[in-house]
Amino acid sequence: MIHMIKLCVGIASVEELESYRDERAHWWDADYGEDVHVHRTRMMPKRRAEMEGVSSIYWVIAGAVACRQPILRLAPYTNAEGKNYCDIIMAPTLVRTVPYPKRPFQGWRYLRPEDAPPDLEAGANENSAELAAELARMGLI
Repeated sequence: MIHMIKLCVGIASVEELESYRDERAHWWDADYGEDVHVHRTRMMPKRRAEMEGVSSIYWVIAGAVACRQPILRLAPYTNAEGKNYCDIIMAPTLVRTVPYPKRPFQGWRYLRPEDAPPDLEAGANENSAELAAELARMGLI
């Protein structure tokens, strides 16, 4: 199993990502059902078979890994001009993680399970996430 990590460009918080996650599929004329979140990226992972149905995409928001979404499947998509893409079809559930600082990078990267930040405990709120982010910046978690 291998995860994926990606910058969530143009998003300032987990709440902002939650507010429009359902709209993305409609922006790209992709119809994978009502209860999914779709993100289109340029490259199809070569390790696709290791990811579908068992991995997550970890979102980097405002310089830190902030949450993850389970990856249901990866679907090839070709636009009208013949350009190939990969649609990442995810469960709509956003699982907050212990914030982990991450520098900007292009595209997406693989993330080994042992390098993935742990989930925040159930019931954690914005204050717990901010406290965890500060502790991570200090190198204490």
